[in-house]
Amino acid sequence: MPELSSRRRMLVLAICCMSLFIVGLDNTIVNVALPSIARDLGGDVSSLQWVVDAYVVVLASLLILGGSMGDRFGRRRVFQTGLALFTLGSLACSLAPGLGWLIGARMLQAVGGSMLNPVAMGIITNTFTDPKERARAIGVWGGTVGFSMALGPVVGGVLVGAVGWSSIFWINIPVGLAAMVLAGRFVPESRAPRPRRIDPLGQLAVITLLGSLTYGIIEAPKAGWGSAQSLLCFGLAAAALVALLVVESRRDEPLIELRFFRSAPFSGATLIAISGFAGLGGFLFLNTLYLQDVRDFSALQAGLATLPMALATVVCSPLSGRLVGARGPRLSLVLAGTGMTAGSLLMVGLRPDTPLWQLLLSYLLFGFGFGMLNAPVTNTAVSGMPRAQAGVAAAVASTSRQTGQALGVAVIGSVVTSAVVGGLHSGLAEASHIGWWIMVGCASMVVLLGIVTTGTWARRTAERVFATVPGEKRQSVSAG
Repeated sequence: MPELSSRRRMLVLAICCMSLFIVGLDNTIVNVALPSIARDLGGDVSSLQWVVDAYVVVLASLLILGGSMGDRFGRRRVFQTGLALFTLGSLACSLAPGLGWLIGARMLQAVGGSMLNPVAMGIITNTFTDPKERARAIGVWGGTVGFSMALGPVVGGVLVGAVGWSSIFWINIPVGLAAMVLAGRFVPESRAPRPRRIDPLGQLAVITLLGSLTYGIIEAPKAGWGSAQSLLCFGLAAAALVALLVVESRRDEPLIELRFFRSAPFSGATLIAISGFAGLGGFLFLNTLYLQDVRDFSALQAGLATLPMALATVVCSPLSGRLVGARGPRLSLVLAGTGMTAGSLLMVGLRPDTPLWQLLLSYLLFGFGFGMLNAPVTNTAVSGMPRAQAGVAAAVASTSRQTGQALGVAVIGSVVTSAVVGGLHSGLAEASHIGWWIMVGCASMVVLLGIVTTGTWARRTAERVFATVPGEKRQSVSAG
């Protein structure tokens, strides 16, 4: 691909971030609309979990495949296809006549979204060839993840309050169409010199693992944790995990490069993303139900209440990117985990009459922590990796984010639902205590892993993994 001017590179980055913004926004904008969706379309708590997790599970399952398709068929072509499917899915969501239709349309959105994040990262990695410039671009990319997801509840609250829940999907349509046109005009086409072969068995194992595990967790409160249905789902997930490890270890070009996990920074980034986004998914899901079903806030009031979280994330996301570029990922990860831990601790004793100032302080601290999280996760995942493998590494990091969010909504929602006595209005606040403690544990893991996987020993493990990749010795991605 020919060298682009600085202005053209910035434009390419902006177009890629547009796609990431609507995918990230859609991860969280729907949360504040859940009570309104339940009133209009019916459904219990597990159905509402599926409105969130159907999107997230499909997205997580197909992200790595989306990156491989971009390498093989052309990144711009796949990027535009993903935008078209995501925009079409958004239109279908806004017109859904029932909950089943809405969940199906959310899955179509996710199929399109899976072609955006990893492909856009591949475009960015090949557009920004200077290591320091690439590190700054990755920082902007990681920051976009954070503030798009944090803005979701606020934007959703305003739209639901003013127009109705269908409007939360309308916002994607003009952005998606504009990104499609701009990509065709300004994003150069690129492919991998030797694209990875499609791995259908590995892909099937990933879909089975995430789908059966999530289904088992979400449906367990109704079916029973020890029921035949639950045991079958968990057994199928375990079998899929074993099959994935066996199949991937025997392929020359696997869907997931298992040797990457010998790198402590890469493995650490994966676990940090799962832990941090599990906390985010649980936080947003429980908080939405608490504010609207227990405190009787309107959707607009609930969205505006989370404004401190959104503002803190928006402010801290770019600061985190600069901090990672200047001092490496450790400090950002420690600050991220500390902020999210403090925000969750303020909620562990939640009551129906918890003072508003305490809620707002919790949102502010959690938003600060989450804003610091994304840039070091992406940076750590691709740091030291061969440039040709950076898209795969970023796709695994993105998959880890989505997997974490899906598990957070599924596990925390199901554990809390199982503990509710007397209905959501009277019983959710007390039942939620165990959920907030789970979030404290997730955030604490971010701190611990951030310290362990960013030191000298961890960097040496990454260098050893890099040395096993033939023909790539001068093509690594620098963390800046």
